[in-house]
Amino acid sequence: MDSADLILTENISFPVPLRNLNKADGIPEQKKEQIAKNFESILLGKLLDEMQSSIGNWGFEKSPASEQIQGIFWLYLSSHLADNGGLGMWKDIYKTLNNQDQTNKNEESETKTQSAGIANRDK
Repeated sequence: MDSADLILTENISFPVPLRNLNKADGIPEQKKEQIAKNFESILLGKLLDEMQSSIGNWGFEKSPASEQIQGIFWLYLSSHLADNGGLGMWKDIYKTLNNQDQTNKNEESETKTQSAGIANRDK
């Protein structure tokens, strides 16, 4: 691709704030907990990948099948670690999801209160 094609020649619109993006309303508590554990599992997987690259050769042969089996091993190890407590980060993520629910409910009630106040004032 030619770099001249990448030059902006038109006006750029301002970014629009994303509203209701972080809503976790309606998600069952069990699902929120699983979401938090899955996120921690992915994070642990990335951490273990980096640890694996730092330890060097384990004596395994270097074939595509061997690399695939090792990848599956690390995937299941990270999943098992996360399901059995992990680093405990999933608890903080879960709390954050619940706090977002509470924050969103508070914001909605404040917005309704303000709207009602404006409507009453205009009468």
